[in-house]
Amino acid sequence: MASEGTGVSELATRYSIALFELADENKALDQVASDLTALKQILAESADLRRLVRSPVISRADQGRAMAAVLDRAEVSDLTKRFVGLVAQNRRLFALEGMIDGYLAELARRRGEVTAQVTSAQPLSDAQLAAVTDALKASIGSKVLINTSVDPALIGGMIVKFGSRMVDTSVRTKLNKLQLAMKASGGSV
Repeated sequence: MASEGTGVSELATRYSIALFELADENKALDQVASDLTALKQILAESADLRRLVRSPVISRADQGRAMAAVLDRAEVSDLTKRFVGLVAQNRRLFALEGMIDGYLAELARRRGEVTAQVTSAQPLSDAQLAAVTDALKASIGSKVLINTSVDPALIGGMIVKFGSRMVDTSVRTKLNKLQLAMKASGGSV
Protein backbone atom coordinates (compact mmCIF):
# COMPACT_ATOMS: atom_id res chain seq x y z
CA MET A 1 0.00 0.00 0.00
CA ALA A 2 2.82 2.40 0.82
CA SER A 3 4.39 1.74 -2.56
CA GLU A 4 1.10 2.62 -4.26
CA GLY A 5 1.08 5.97 -2.48
CA THR A 6 4.69 6.53 -3.44
CA GLY A 7 3.87 5.70 -7.08
CA VAL A 8 1.06 8.25 -7.16
CA SER A 9 3.33 10.80 -5.51
CA GLU A 10 6.08 10.21 -8.05
CA LEU A 11 3.57 10.41 -10.89
CA ALA A 12 2.15 13.67 -9.55
CA THR A 13 5.67 15.07 -9.13
CA ARG A 14 6.63 14.26 -12.72
CA TYR A 15 3.51 15.90 -14.11
CA SER A 16 3.77 18.96 -11.85
CA ILE A 17 7.42 19.55 -12.79
CA ALA A 18 6.54 19.21 -16.49
CA LEU A 19 3.75 21.76 -16.09
CA PHE A 20 6.06 24.06 -14.15
CA GLU A 21 8.64 23.97 -16.93
CA LEU A 22 5.98 24.68 -19.58
CA ALA A 23 4.57 27.55 -17.55
CA ASP A 24 8.06 28.94 -17.02
CA GLU A 25 8.83 28.78 -20.76
CA ASN A 26 5.54 30.56 -21.52
CA LYS A 27 6.10 33.12 -18.74
CA ALA A 28 2.81 32.01 -17.19
CA LEU A 29 3.91 30.81 -13.74
CA ASP A 30 1.54 33.08 -11.81
CA GLN A 31 -1.39 32.54 -14.18
CA VAL A 32 -1.09 28.75 -13.94
CA ALA A 33 -0.69 28.98 -10.16
CA SER A 34 -3.88 31.03 -10.00
CA ASP A 35 -5.68 28.54 -12.25
CA LEU A 36 -4.53 25.58 -10.18
CA THR A 37 -5.48 27.27 -6.91
CA ALA A 38 -8.98 27.88 -8.28
CA LEU A 39 -9.21 24.28 -9.52
CA LYS A 40 -8.07 22.98 -6.14
CA GLN A 41 -10.83 25.02 -4.48
CA ILE A 42 -13.42 23.67 -6.94
CA LEU A 43 -12.28 20.11 -6.21
CA ALA A 44 -12.47 20.73 -2.47
CA GLU A 45 -16.02 22.07 -2.75
CA SER A 46 -17.46 19.44 -5.11
CA ALA A 47 -17.80 15.84 -4.00
CA ASP A 48 -19.18 14.98 -7.46
CA LEU A 49 -16.10 16.35 -9.19
CA ARG A 50 -13.82 14.47 -6.79
CA ARG A 51 -15.71 11.25 -7.61
CA LEU A 52 -15.38 11.99 -11.33
CA VAL A 53 -11.60 12.41 -11.22
CA ARG A 54 -11.13 9.27 -9.09
CA SER A 55 -13.57 6.97 -10.91
CA PRO A 56 -12.00 4.24 -13.04
CA VAL A 57 -15.38 3.42 -14.65
CA ILE A 58 -15.95 6.82 -16.26
CA SER A 59 -14.39 6.89 -19.72
CA ARG A 60 -11.43 9.15 -20.39
CA ALA A 61 -13.51 10.99 -23.01
CA ASP A 62 -16.28 11.70 -20.49
CA GLN A 63 -13.76 12.76 -17.84
CA GLY A 64 -12.05 15.03 -20.37
CA ARG A 65 -15.33 16.66 -21.44
CA ALA A 66 -16.43 17.18 -17.84
CA MET A 67 -13.09 18.71 -16.85
CA ALA A 68 -13.12 20.94 -19.97
CA ALA A 69 -16.55 22.25 -18.96
CA VAL A 70 -15.36 22.92 -15.40
CA LEU A 71 -12.23 24.69 -16.64
CA ASP A 72 -14.20 26.78 -19.17
CA ARG A 73 -16.54 27.88 -16.40
CA ALA A 74 -13.56 28.73 -14.16
CA GLU A 75 -12.02 30.72 -17.04
CA VAL A 76 -8.56 29.21 -16.70
CA SER A 77 -5.74 29.76 -19.17
CA ASP A 78 -5.30 27.71 -22.32
CA LEU A 79 -2.10 26.13 -20.95
CA THR A 80 -3.94 24.87 -17.86
CA LYS A 81 -6.82 23.55 -20.00
CA ARG A 82 -4.41 21.67 -22.28
CA PHE A 83 -2.53 20.25 -19.30
CA VAL A 84 -5.66 18.97 -17.54
CA GLY A 85 -6.91 17.64 -20.89
CA LEU A 86 -3.69 15.66 -21.30
CA VAL A 87 -3.97 14.38 -17.73
CA ALA A 88 -7.54 13.23 -18.46
CA GLN A 89 -6.50 11.65 -21.77
CA ASN A 90 -3.75 9.72 -19.98
CA ARG A 91 -6.23 8.59 -17.26
CA ARG A 92 -4.23 10.34 -14.54
CA LEU A 93 -6.94 12.60 -13.08
CA PHE A 94 -6.83 10.58 -9.85
CA ALA A 95 -3.46 12.27 -9.16
CA LEU A 96 -4.58 15.80 -10.11
CA GLU A 97 -4.65 17.13 -6.55
CA GLY A 98 -1.08 15.93 -6.02
CA MET A 99 -0.03 17.57 -9.28
CA ILE A 100 -1.56 20.86 -8.17
CA ASP A 101 0.15 20.66 -4.77
CA GLY A 102 3.44 19.75 -6.43
CA TYR A 103 3.29 22.69 -8.84
CA LEU A 104 2.46 25.18 -6.08
CA ALA A 105 5.17 23.74 -3.82
CA GLU A 106 7.78 23.98 -6.60
CA LEU A 107 6.79 27.58 -7.33
CA ALA A 108 7.09 28.47 -3.64
CA ARG A 109 10.43 26.65 -3.34
CA ARG A 110 11.93 28.47 -6.32
CA ARG A 111 10.76 31.78 -4.90
CA GLY A 112 12.23 31.03 -1.47
CA GLU A 113 8.82 30.87 0.14
CA VAL A 114 7.70 28.53 2.90
CA THR A 115 4.11 27.30 2.97
CA ALA A 116 2.42 26.77 6.31
CA GLN A 117 -0.88 24.98 6.89
CA VAL A 118 -2.96 26.65 9.60
CA THR A 119 -6.04 24.84 10.88
CA SER A 120 -8.26 26.74 13.28
CA ALA A 121 -11.54 26.04 15.05
CA GLN A 122 -13.11 29.12 13.43
CA PRO A 123 -12.17 31.18 10.37
CA LEU A 124 -9.31 33.56 11.15
CA SER A 125 -9.91 37.29 10.90
CA ASP A 126 -7.57 39.38 8.75
CA ALA A 127 -5.83 40.65 11.90
CA GLN A 128 -5.34 37.12 13.25
CA LEU A 129 -4.03 35.89 9.89
CA ALA A 130 -1.59 38.81 9.75
CA ALA A 131 -0.40 38.05 13.31
CA VAL A 132 0.18 34.37 12.46
CA THR A 133 1.98 35.34 9.24
CA ASP A 134 4.24 37.81 11.07
CA ALA A 135 5.04 35.30 13.83
CA LEU A 136 5.93 32.60 11.30
CA LYS A 137 7.99 35.04 9.23
CA ALA A 138 9.97 36.01 12.35
CA SER A 139 10.43 32.36 13.31
CA ILE A 140 11.34 31.00 9.87
CA GLY A 141 13.13 34.02 8.47
CA SER A 142 11.67 33.84 4.97
CA LYS A 143 8.49 34.72 3.13
CA VAL A 144 5.56 32.63 4.35
CA LEU A 145 2.47 31.61 2.41
CA ILE A 146 -0.41 30.41 4.56
CA ASN A 147 -3.07 27.87 3.62
CA THR A 148 -5.94 28.00 6.07
CA SER A 149 -8.63 25.49 6.90
CA VAL A 150 -11.31 25.26 9.55
CA ASP A 151 -11.94 22.26 11.81
CA PRO A 152 -14.61 22.94 14.46
CA ALA A 153 -13.54 19.75 16.29
CA LEU A 154 -10.48 21.67 17.54
CA ILE A 155 -12.88 23.57 19.84
CA GLY A 156 -10.46 26.52 20.04
CA GLY A 157 -6.87 27.40 19.23
CA MET A 158 -5.06 26.24 16.09
CA ILE A 159 -2.62 23.79 14.57
CA VAL A 160 0.24 25.22 12.50
CA LYS A 161 2.32 22.93 10.26
CA PHE A 162 5.33 24.06 8.26
CA GLY A 163 8.13 21.93 6.97
CA SER A 164 8.62 19.09 9.41
CA ARG A 165 7.39 21.16 12.35
CA MET A 166 3.97 21.29 13.93
CA VAL A 167 2.66 23.50 16.72
CA ASP A 168 -0.67 22.34 18.18
CA THR A 169 -2.35 24.79 20.57
CA SER A 170 -5.85 23.43 20.06
CA VAL A 171 -8.19 23.02 23.00
CA ARG A 172 -8.97 19.48 21.79
CA THR A 173 -5.32 18.45 22.19
CA LYS A 174 -5.05 20.10 25.59
CA LEU A 175 -8.18 18.28 26.76
CA ASN A 176 -6.84 14.96 25.43
CA LYS A 177 -3.54 15.49 27.29
CA LEU A 178 -5.40 16.36 30.48
CA GLN A 179 -7.56 13.25 30.11
CA LEU A 180 -4.46 11.06 29.64
CA ALA A 181 -2.77 12.65 32.65
CA MET A 182 -5.84 12.02 34.78
CA LYS A 183 -6.03 8.38 33.65
CA ALA A 184 -2.32 7.90 34.38
CA SER A 185 -2.75 9.28 37.90
CA GLY A 186 -5.72 7.02 38.56
CA GLY A 187 -8.34 9.76 38.40
CA SER A 188 -11.42 9.67 36.25
CA VAL A 189 -12.64 12.16 33.76
